[in-house]
Amino acid sequence: MNEQRPLEPWQWPEEHWRKLVNQVRAGRALRPKAWKDRKRCAFALSFDADHETNELREGGKSIGRMAWGQYGNRVGVPRILKLLKKYDVPGTFYVPAVAALLHPDEQRQVIAEGHEIGIHSWIHELNSVLPYEAEKDLMQRAADVLEKITGVRPVGARTASWDFSPHTLRITKEMGLLYDSSLMADEDCYELLLEGEPTGVVELPVEWVRDDAVYFMMHRFQSLRPQMPPEAVFDIFRREFDAAYVDGGICQITTHPHIIGYRSRIWIIEELIRHAKSKGDVWFATHAQVAAYAKDHAE
Repeated sequence: MNEQRPLEPWQWPEEHWRKLVNQVRAGRALRPKAWKDRKRCAFALSFDADHETNELREGGKSIGRMAWGQYGNRVGVPRILKLLKKYDVPGTFYVPAVAALLHPDEQRQVIAEGHEIGIHSWIHELNSVLPYEAEKDLMQRAADVLEKITGVRPVGARTASWDFSPHTLRITKEMGLLYDSSLMADEDCYELLLEGEPTGVVELPVEWVRDDAVYFMMHRFQSLRPQMPPEAVFDIFRREFDAAYVDGGICQITTHPHIIGYRSRIWIIEELIRHAKSKGDVWFATHAQVAAYAKDHAE
């Protein structure tokens, strides 16, 4: 008996591809007429503090790469916190639970200095391939770990893969989270739809063009060596900010302590902050603050 071969995408019936597309969609735009205190633009810095979990996530055992992760805790985060304190700017740190358990004092300091910590997986696992029960268990346990260490329950999440499984948004809603910051359907905040229905969950979108890893992340065993000059990356980030400022929108930036935290790169963040502050009417805020304000004040 011949086994029936799966259909190729070009053979899919319309009902099938529409169902795939409509699992999670961007709903109504959540763009305020003006930001808090009538500021023209919102500026939200985020730091994915993955540390050793970048190596552990797929069963890796490289001591060298775990040392690189430790650099994020030992040098990167302290350097970032010092910079944020210098300019009195808040940041959002997305932390895998395993990284938080390895470095609990870091998480306490982040919270003590007025910053936000968000859910960022258990061990930086690829959530988009997990069954519902496993994904929900890991997200809930991650939230519990962050709350136990810091005393603050996270209100937002960023998936480690910047992707969703068919269950991620359902779990996010079931957990009562205010927002997600993993998807790319817009440049401003929007409400997420689950199979066409509004969820009340705010999406604060990310983009690879505003992420330091695509320009600097190196893996010598995978021929991955994108080493761009810091000036070039700053120019891209600055152009993103300038356009957001003109539009009256959000400039959201994603960086990683073990990547941006080097002497030759941390100035990118400092110059961005200095440039934004020179405008005089920019609201520096955590991702949670931006999401909540957008939700409450959307036109």
